[in-house]
Amino acid sequence: MDARARGLRRFLKQGGMVAYPTRAVFGLGCDPRHWGALRALLRLKRRPARKGMIVVADQQERLWPFMETGRADLRERCRARWPGPHTWLVPAHARLSGLLCGRSYGGGHRVALRHDNYPPLANLCHRIGMALVSTSANRSGQRPLTTTRACRQRFGERVRVIPGRCQRHSRPSTVADLLSGSIVRQG
Repeated sequence: MDARARGLRRFLKQGGMVAYPTRAVFGLGCDPRHWGALRALLRLKRRPARKGMIVVADQQERLWPFMETGRADLRERCRARWPGPHTWLVPAHARLSGLLCGRSYGGGHRVALRHDNYPPLANLCHRIGMALVSTSANRSGQRPLTTTRACRQRFGERVRVIPGRCQRHSRPSTVADLLSGSIVRQG
């Protein structure tokens, strides 16, 4: 890991937030294990905690600690649609924050996970060696941001902006419940 990546990882581990390009829009993220950062992100977005957030990574192995332990059967089912723009709603590890899991996913302690291979996002997670929260970089109810410039204008110094581009005409990921197979959000 180079010095810049170590610095960014340290920034995130200390509760910092980043805006970064995903396929469809810029994402707003933080360390999914840092409760203070999760609270700050929700405040910045003015997002209700009941909605939960997605956790993304460049490798499936970075996502398994967020899933209920001992569920190799579910990991195999996740792999059928990964990597790519498909988010699975899975039983969450018992120690995950309710801020990350939310309460609007049809009951139970669930977390949304995505193994994504979109190069800017995958490279970011690889460089810093960790998973990230991924929620659209906008205030709730407003249009998502799609450029580096728009993120810098909106968030100023409160968020470190990772430059890059989103794919043109791309849609947000599909979110599906792994247990029931039902589509929560169509991408």
